[in-house]
Amino acid sequence: MNKLLAVTIFLSIFCFGQSDLHKEVEKPIRQLFLGMKTANPELVKTIFAENAIFQTITKDGIVKTDKVEDFITSISKSSKDDLDERISIEAIHVDGLLASVFTPYSFYYKAKLSHCGANSFQLIKQNGEWKIQYLIDTRRKENCKDQK
Repeated sequence: MNKLLAVTIFLSIFCFGQSDLHKEVEKPIRQLFLGMKTANPELVKTIFAENAIFQTITKDGIVKTDKVEDFITSISKSSKDDLDERISIEAIHVDGLLASVFTPYSFYYKAKLSHCGANSFQLIKQNGEWKIQYLIDTRRKENCKDQK
């Protein structure tokens, strides 16, 4: 009975710790989409690493690279609730100072579904905070499902 209790306690601690770690990793991602929705470029600036890379895979399979600064500028030109990207987090993997997060999404512009796809984030932990180092996404207009 003591062994069973010890295993249960160990698993409880392990699961609780993983949950907290995942919440830490999710934080900059959630802030990204909050910053977009509230048209707050200052918030969005804080979640990217200094030399972050921002890319999109086009429908033709070409990888297009955008400047993070241009993305942030586009947010500053938006109004509150114009940019609403709804995600679901399907996978989080962490190894030390590196994390990978996969999030299908539906993007709404001015309350109208614009497109959907998936985001793949690579995050790094710097000075005790998780930052987005790399973001690549897909975009399509067909077979879109509303994300919560």
